[in-house]
Amino acid sequence: MIAAGGVGSGRAMLAAMALGADGVQIGTRFVASHESSGHRAFKDKIIESVDGDTGLVLKRLLPVRLLKNRFLEQVREVENRCEPRESLEQLLGRGRPKRGMFEGDLDEGELEIGQVSAYIHDIKPAGQIVKDIWKEFNQAIKDMSQLHCQT
Repeated sequence: MIAAGGVGSGRAMLAAMALGADGVQIGTRFVASHESSGHRAFKDKIIESVDGDTGLVLKRLLPVRLLKNRFLEQVREVENRCEPRESLEQLLGRGRPKRGMFEGDLDEGELEIGQVSAYIHDIKPAGQIVKDIWKEFNQAIKDMSQLHCQT
């Protein structure tokens, strides 16, 4: 079983595996990598985000978590008015994700990202991210084994 969602660190990876996962899928952390095709403005918005800067919307279509911006507020307004599904589809239109994540329109674009974005503070090479996560994972295992030995 592969755990996905909320995994952006070695500690989170260990927690998922302790709950029975055989592996993890890490998405958000790699968006803020040098190799990511995301626009630099989108990456900068990710590393500037804090707890509470995302919102879960579009539950009637396909639930998605977005960074807060003008587009997210427009979606919430349509949802709060309980407008029909077609209103949401019309608001989405075509190309919203491309506009936000790949072209850098931070106001009107769709900025899909996970809650762990609040814990990302830098843009690194993907290889360094893997090394950092692996190092933290192994350190968390050591820390847990030391706790076990103290009892």
